[in-house]
Amino acid sequence: MLTFRPAAPADAPFAAPLIQEAYGPLGLALTAQADEAGAVRVLEDWFRGPQHRLGYGVTLLALGETGTPLGLLLRYSGDDAARLEEPLREYLRGLGQAADFPTEARRGELYLDALAVAPAARGRGVGLALLHEAQREAVRLGLSGAALLVEPHNPAQRLYGRAGFVLRGELLLPGHTEAHLDLFWQA
Repeated sequence: MLTFRPAAPADAPFAAPLIQEAYGPLGLALTAQADEAGAVRVLEDWFRGPQHRLGYGVTLLALGETGTPLGLLLRYSGDDAARLEEPLREYLRGLGQAADFPTEARRGELYLDALAVAPAARGRGVGLALLHEAQREAVRLGLSGAALLVEPHNPAQRLYGRAGFVLRGELLLPGHTEAHLDLFWQA
């Protein structure tokens, strides 16, 4: 049986490698790092800050029977996107990098920024359970839907389809295009 809890700063060593794995090349671009290890170090620092789109304050953990984290979901209201993205933009501007990436989230929806499951827990329903928990949370918040981005050939699209997400278009991000999936319901 899975339970869920909000993340805490101490969860950074669990979360950062999974976030980087979920983000892939985008994680390297956002952290302005040349390799995975560097990106994970930056993500660990960012995760410890709650007011950030990659921070513990937007992260939900799925826990196994012993309380061990098995997966995570970074999610936030599209209404909060600009505020949560600003620390990323400041970081990139401070490095002399472009900080004009598009806002992925829209007002009135719960944006699912990253979903990742620990390798040992994959294939056991953890990802689907996190998606269902996010939908329940969005309904409690009075939001009318949820959305996420995924690389066009990512096998996770099957999981998102099982959860009810539908392809609505594409969004060009730094260096690549992502599929935009939505899930709407009666609020």
